[in-house]
Amino acid sequence: MRGWLRIVPFNDPHESILTGQPRWWLRGPAGCRLLTIEQSRVHGEDIVAKASGLDDRDRAQALKGCEVMISRAQFPGAPAGEVYWVDLIGCTVRNPAGELLGVVTAVDEFGADPVLRLEAPGEAPGSSIQRLIPFVPAFVIEVDVAGRRVVADWELDY
Repeated sequence: MRGWLRIVPFNDPHESILTGQPRWWLRGPAGCRLLTIEQSRVHGEDIVAKASGLDDRDRAQALKGCEVMISRAQFPGAPAGEVYWVDLIGCTVRNPAGELLGVVTAVDEFGADPVLRLEAPGEAPGSSIQRLIPFVPAFVIEVDVAGRRVVADWELDY
C-alpha cells in the first residue's frame, strides 16, 4: 500500500540486517537500483519498508522479484565461530595434505546444509572443475576468513 515494499528474508526477520539500514540495493532484470529507506520494520514473517520516491502501489509493484542487498560494510560483526557466507567467496580451499581443491565461487543452500561451490583448475589448459563440499564440521576443518583460506577434509578424486 502507498508504495510500501514487502520483503521475504532468507532468515528470521527479527534477525535480519535489513531493518535499520538507510540504503538498499535492488537487483532485478533491469539492473541495480539504489533505494533510500525511510522506514522498515518486521511484519509477521516479512519485512515491510517505505522507500523514498515510491509513493504508490504500481511503482512498488514494479520492483517485485528483485533481490535486496546492502553494502558489506553495513554488516555487523559475525558472532564468534560464525562467518558470513559472502566472506567465503574467493577463499582458497585445500585439504589437510595441502592439495588445492579450488576457490569458493558460491555458497549454495540445498536444503539440509549449505554447500561450498568451488572452481578448481582442470587438467587441460583453460578448463576448470567444479566441486561441491558440504559446509559442515564433518568436512570443513578450518575457516580463516582473514587469511582467505579454508581447510576441508576432502580428496581430489571425490
